[in-house]
Amino acid sequence: MTGTTGFLDSIELFHFLRIHPLFAIGTMLVLGYVFAKLSELMRLPEVTGFILAGLLMGSGGLAILGSSASEDLGVITEVALGLIALTIGGELRLTKLRRIMRSVAWITVGQFSLPFLFVAIALFFMDLSLPFALLLGVVATTTSPAAVVAVVQSIRARGTIVDSLYGTVALGDAISIAAFGIVLSLVPSLPGAVESFTGLFWAAIADIGVSLILGTFFGFLIYAFTRAQNNTGEVMILTLGFLFLSTTTAILLGFSPLLVNMAAGAALANMSPRSTRVFRTLEPFTPPVYALFFVIAGTKLNPSLLFAADTLLFGLLFVTARWIGKYTGAYLGARMSGCSAEIRDYLGLGLFSQAGIALGLMVLLHTAPQLHGLENLPVGVVQTGIHIVLFSVFVNEITGPPIAKMAIRRALELEE
Repeated sequence: MTGTTGFLDSIELFHFLRIHPLFAIGTMLVLGYVFAKLSELMRLPEVTGFILAGLLMGSGGLAILGSSASEDLGVITEVALGLIALTIGGELRLTKLRRIMRSVAWITVGQFSLPFLFVAIALFFMDLSLPFALLLGVVATTTSPAAVVAVVQSIRARGTIVDSLYGTVALGDAISIAAFGIVLSLVPSLPGAVESFTGLFWAAIADIGVSLILGTFFGFLIYAFTRAQNNTGEVMILTLGFLFLSTTTAILLGFSPLLVNMAAGAALANMSPRSTRVFRTLEPFTPPVYALFFVIAGTKLNPSLLFAADTLLFGLLFVTARWIGKYTGAYLGARMSGCSAEIRDYLGLGLFSQAGIALGLMVLLHTAPQLHGLENLPVGVVQTGIHIVLFSVFVNEITGPPIAKMAIRRALELEE
């Protein structure tokens, strides 16, 4: 009896640990560290190790992380995305952008339009319905800012390639989010609906405008409250406080926290040269948050669901068309704007990673009222689309960071 009681107690203890968020966080940090070091030994970015650690912990691996604990950790994802967006915005200084604005605009147009067209056309000719092919085409245009920032920071890269990459990711994802809203709203009336498109286009522009204004306001608040502070601890406290407030305000009002925090970072960076110290004070805080973010992303990947025949076929088509579109679009955009060889040949390779934004758009798609009861949308196609995007995220989060790391280093060698 004593042995049975001890066995049951051990089961209860394990169950308690699985559902306790603090146990999950500790395990994620330790396993993430171990896998990151193993990845470095194989000359892979530490991001890859974090994702593999999450894959091991998730339902597709050892199922160490319980579903309730996973839900409790959602706030970490929001914090990480806020920090990532603020960091990217902080790199968008006008003194830098004046040199590269024309090239960033051309590259952004190319790396948005070609993946959208290639993926949408490929999926449509594979008998996926037109509305859903268009929606997945927009999802294909997104790039993971988290992976880009993590790779750049891990190799401490600086230069024109990094400035252009940050600018392209920030502008491209803003356009992707707006385009997704427009296409989703047009789905019930496809094809046609020019008047509806015009109204939705201006509504999307208005949303972006309000997001930029809101972000600028929070950037000003961070600047106003930290400019006279000399204590780095107090600067960190105030900056994180306003970052959390800007994120929750954006969510409450229905705007994109990414756009709002990018705008906050850009506004802060351009208000004073001293603002760089604000970003420096956040650097000690970011490694564990980034590690948790990527481990959590890994836990959501389940290989057993991703390698079914249909998912594998559509997924490979999606990934291949997206890669070709991203690289070709960035190359042509850079060539049209007269960029240097290192930007033209390597920037597109830094845009393959895909994660949070793509998954977020698919969550919106899963719950979108516009899709309910549509005759031209077969039953189960939304779930198929989610599996396709999950497959793309799985492939691109494993392969994207190493490719980006190689491309950035090659470009920096050419810059020298």
